[in-house]
This record gives sequence, C-alpha cells and structure tokens, in this order.
Amino acid sequence: MLLGTMLAGGNALAAEAATAEIDDQDQIVVTGYAGTKTDTALVELPQPVKVITADQYEAQGAINISDTVKYAAGVLANPYGRDTRVDGFNVRGIDALQFRDGMRDIFSFYASITSDPYNFDRVEIVRGPASVLFGQGSIGGLVNLVSKAPGFETQGEINLVYGSYDRKEVLADVNLALSGSFAIRAVGRARDADTYVDHVPDDRVMFAPSLRWKPTPDTDITLTGLYQEDDTGSTSQFLPIIGTFRPNPGAPGPLDRYTFVGKPGWDRYAGRSLQGMASVAHDFSDAVRLSLKARYIDSDLEYFTHYTNSYSNPTDPFAADRRTIGLYADASDARMNVFSTDNNLQFNFNTGANIGHKLLVGVDYSWNKVGKRGVFGFETIDLYDIDYDALLTYDPTGPFNYDSQKQLGVYVQDQIRFFDRVSVVLGARRDRVTSSAGNRDNATTFRAGVIGDIGAGFSPFISYTESFLPIAGRNKNADGSVGDPFRPQTGEQWEAGVKWHPRPGTLVTVTGFRVKERNRVLYLAGGGTAQSGELTTKGVEVEASHSLPGNFDLLVNYGYNKLKSEVNTDLDYLPRHIASIWSTKTFGLVDEAQLRLGAGVVYTGKRRSTGPAWSLVTPRNTTVDALAEVNWNNWRFAVNATNLLNNKFFASCLARGDCFVGAPRNVMATVGYRFR
Repeated sequence: MLLGTMLAGGNALAAEAATAEIDDQDQIVVTGYAGTKTDTALVELPQPVKVITADQYEAQGAINISDTVKYAAGVLANPYGRDTRVDGFNVRGIDALQFRDGMRDIFSFYASITSDPYNFDRVEIVRGPASVLFGQGSIGGLVNLVSKAPGFETQGEINLVYGSYDRKEVLADVNLALSGSFAIRAVGRARDADTYVDHVPDDRVMFAPSLRWKPTPDTDITLTGLYQEDDTGSTSQFLPIIGTFRPNPGAPGPLDRYTFVGKPGWDRYAGRSLQGMASVAHDFSDAVRLSLKARYIDSDLEYFTHYTNSYSNPTDPFAADRRTIGLYADASDARMNVFSTDNNLQFNFNTGANIGHKLLVGVDYSWNKVGKRGVFGFETIDLYDIDYDALLTYDPTGPFNYDSQKQLGVYVQDQIRFFDRVSVVLGARRDRVTSSAGNRDNATTFRAGVIGDIGAGFSPFISYTESFLPIAGRNKNADGSVGDPFRPQTGEQWEAGVKWHPRPGTLVTVTGFRVKERNRVLYLAGGGTAQSGELTTKGVEVEASHSLPGNFDLLVNYGYNKLKSEVNTDLDYLPRHIASIWSTKTFGLVDEAQLRLGAGVVYTGKRRSTGPAWSLVTPRNTTVDALAEVNWNNWRFAVNATNLLNNKFFASCLARGDCFVGAPRNVMATVGYRFR
C-alpha cells in the first residue's frame, strides 16, 4: 500500500534501480541528489523537495519534461505552451535551471534538443536558491532529472503507442543481470509523429545504454551513454496579438491559432546529442563514503524558423490592408560541448551520545563551450493566405562564434541530527567562474536550516539559502555595440513551513517564502540589453499526498506567487495562483486483472503583461487529464488524455506583441508487455 502511495504521490520509487528506500520508521528516504546529496528522509529536510516518479508522470500522459512537473506546487509548466524546442518551467515565479544526475546540462537557449522523459526514473524539484550544493543555479530553483540505471534483477518492458496527430512510437526498457555484480540496461524510443501545428513534425530516435559493476560490496561503478536525434520544428509560432487574442478590424476573420508561418520543409529544429557519464561510489567504511561523477555532452543543432514582426508596432502590426505583415527569417547552427564533474566525501560520525553528523565535503568543475552562426532575412506576407512557395530560404555559413565558461567550486555541508528529533543543515560554498567574454567572478554562498519533530507527525522548519548564477557575455547597446560584461545574478531566500507525516503514505507540506534576485538580464523593446536592480517574489505553497483505503491515491497542490520588480513590469505575466489535483483508483477485475483509473485538473491563474504600448491580461485556464489502464498478467493496456475537454486557451500573451497557445487535446493508446 505504501509503495502504491509513493508511486502515485510522487515521493520516491522504492526499487533497486532507483535511489529511494523506506527506513525502519516508514519514512520516505530520498538518496543521492535531492536537496542534500545524502541519504535523508524527506521529513528531515528543512525545505520542500518534490520527487516525481516515472510511474506518476507517465500515468499523467507527460510528453516532454515540462509536462512531468505540472502537478507540483508553485511550478508553472509550459509557460509559453508546449514547446518542441525547449522545456520550460517557472519555480516560485522564476525560470528554473535543468540538471541531470546532479549536474547542470543546459547552458544556452537553442543549442541542444530536449531530454526524453522515458530515459529517467524520476524528476526532482529543489525550490529556491541551491548554489551551495549545485553551483551556479537559478534563484527560483532547479529541476533535476535522474537517469535510469541498471539493477541486479532481470526485467524489462516494450510498449507500442499510437496517438493524436498520427503519433506512432515504440519504447523499450530492458535490464539484464548478467551476474550478482554486473548488469546492463538499455532504454530506447523511436517516434514518428506530427503535431497540432502543420508542417511541424515531432520525430525522435533515442538510445541510452548503461552498465553497472560492483566488484566488491563496497564499490559501485556505473557507466551511462546516450544517443538522441530529433527532427522537429517549433510549435511556438509567435503569432501577433492582433488577429488572435485581440481582433484585427477589417481582416477576413480571426487567425487560426495554430497557423504555421514558416516555409514547409525548411523550418526545422533538428539536432543530435551524444552524452557519456561515469559514476563511482565507494564505502571505505560505514563512516566514510566517496562519490565521483563526470559527464561529457556533445550537441549539434540546426534551428531554421520564421516569425512575424509584431514587435515594431504591437498594437497595430499590419499594413493598411489588414492582412500584410513583416516576416523575419532566422537560420542558425549551434554546437555545444560540456564537461562536468562532481566529487565528494561523506563522513558519518557522532559528537555525543545523541548528536549525529553527516559531513559532506566536495569539489565540482564544469566547462562549457557554445558556438553559433546565423543569418537573418526579412520579407512581407499575407498572414491570412500565406504563399509558402514564395518564401525565401537562407543558409548560415562562415565561422562559428564561440563563448565558453569554466567554473570551479568547493562546498561543505553538515547535517546535524539531535536526539533523532531535530535536524540542522549548515552549508557554504566558494565559486570561481571565468568566461571567454572576459568575465571573472567569485562568489561565496551559504545555507542554513533547522527542522524538528514536535510530535503527532508535525515538523516545523525554517531555512535561509543563497544562489549565484554567472552570465556569459556582455550587455548590448541599442545601436548594437557591445557594452560592459554581465554581472552575475545573485539571490537569497528565507523560508518557513511545516511538514506533517501522520502515517505511512501521507505527507503534507505548507511553506511560506521570500526570494530576492539581483542583476536579471532584460531584453529591451528598443533593442539591446540591461540588467535590473532587484526582483522580489514571495508566496505560499501547499503540497499533499495521501493514500486512502481501497487503493485510492490523492495528490493536491497549490502555489501563490507575487512578484515585484523595480524596473521590469513585464514579469507580471506570471500567474499568482497555480493549483492542481491528481488522483488514481485501482479496481480488481477477473483473472487477477486490475483496472486503474486516474484523473487530474490543473488550474493556472490569469497573467498580466504590461509594456509601453498597452497592458494585457491573459485569462485563467483549467485543463483536465485522464488515465484508463488495465494490467493483466504481463500485459498493460492504457489510454492517456491530456486537456481532455479540449480547452482552447492562450498560455501567455506578452505586451511586446506576441501570443502563445496552449496545447489542444492529446490522446495516446499504449499496449505494453513486461517481463521479469
């Protein structure tokens, strides 16, 4: 029963291939990455950490990584609608960075393809500044993807999927235990699919092999590889506000919100990613543990796209005929290379009969190089009757322009447990960052927190954390000339709340927070960039998972964010209220078959965007997801539906002049076979 709650409630995956377990007191323990990089029960962490298992987000019909986090408190998934180019999420009102296995893997927009959710055991959300352990990071938080790794039990599955927009795919995950100390695993996906935007495919080939070797009971070595190739485009078409969200007087009618404005066969977002990772863990004794990790990423990308000129005059972007509009063409090639390593020692010791320590001392290093070259073009089109054949094509040539960055960090953290009731976390970090643009930045960040069990399952907590994010490059003036180097973004957060864990399978967390961010990069309407003075976000989050009698599981989330910026009112476009509820119920059928039904609702509040020309309010929206699944012997039959009621809504409309639509209804049917 508890395992079912963990799977549906998103706390951890209690399986050997994952990294979570249940201790002697039925507490949920997350190991490895989330929050502390140590084995720690969630109720002993003085901060809310969300762990979403693959079982949960697959049941919810997640197509991309952004979809995996939409049932989490204080997280806005797909803020600009579902995007085939990038994964987007806001945590506590601020863009969150993406990590993989505890190390950052996205360093530049439009330089790599998106990750595949089928390749991961779980997704972790660390809210608030997290630089003390993870180095340069978002002030709002981070989303960490935990890769599937081999376990010492032979098992696997193969799935065939058919869905909306002629989606056809095969997925396989096979784990082979070749001995008690050696195992291999292979995860793969092949997909041929269209999307709700004409001429935008969503094709993918992904293969992720891995091996695990335990030469001794105290040594664990894992090697992981990835080959992924995507052939897609952009479901974000940057359509003008006039003609979509607001009427275009004199036009033949409203513009189709899924209009494709590019050149069929030329517009693309196509790339290839190669990755390799090695990790080694060795226990010198029960008191000393060594952990070493390193990863290399090689990525190539072609991004050819068109978008209308709704920015020069956002309130009236059309010519006198109310049909003609300017059209930009942007063709770019990108290359990205990343090397990351994170290494630490953990010491477990006591300084008294009832005072225990987990002392973590580590050093990490990362190097990334991103090269781009591009070409631009400009034409005019009849947006209501586009002559696709007449559109010109462009080919980026010439040398690549490279930016690179190196970071070296040293960190220390002590988790102190008093009388098995009170936990204190203290941490500090020193970073040195250099970039090819001439930036040389140093920073020291701190964290401190305390949580205590006061009885009846209640554990109040309070914490303070800091963050540091170097930014490569320089400011640009309105005339295109280069300005001063970017200053690092810095942030700090105060947070207080309570966790309630009255019984196995139930965890309720209520949190209040205040985050302050400095030196955000702004892209100015008149051209060029600048860095703001200060951004403050404060809010409340409520997150609850609960298992009811009769295999009935419930997950409830609510988040409130209020942002205030000294100089950038455009940040007001983020919603203040986000809420969701997800539930599953399992029924017994004949011949040991089981039926699982699931349903969920996601509510996103209204958003205001204010600019020099006008102020816009994007209305609130609500979407419904559903699951019907039958498991019989080794077979699985499932139907997932997202946005079941086909609510047609705008994800965001920005005062700068463009709108982004929410994804329409998507239905997928799966036939799977599992073996062990």
